[in-house]
Amino acid sequence: MSDDDAPRPRPTFEIGQPLDLLSIAEIEARIAALREEIERLEAGAEAKRAAGAVAEAFFRK
Repeated sequence: MSDDDAPRPRPTFEIGQPLDLLSIAEIEARIAALREEIERLEAGAEAKRAAGAVAEAFFRK
């Protein structure tokens, strides 16, 4: 199993939590983590679109 396949620890925050008790560094860390997650999700969606296109092309023959 590669490091990419290892389960990721769940974040200790939830979407929509109040920000008033967080430091700027904590907010920036959350932003960075969410950006990484968005990139991961976009890559996953693109991979599924590509797989769907391959399957569609195969079954059209």
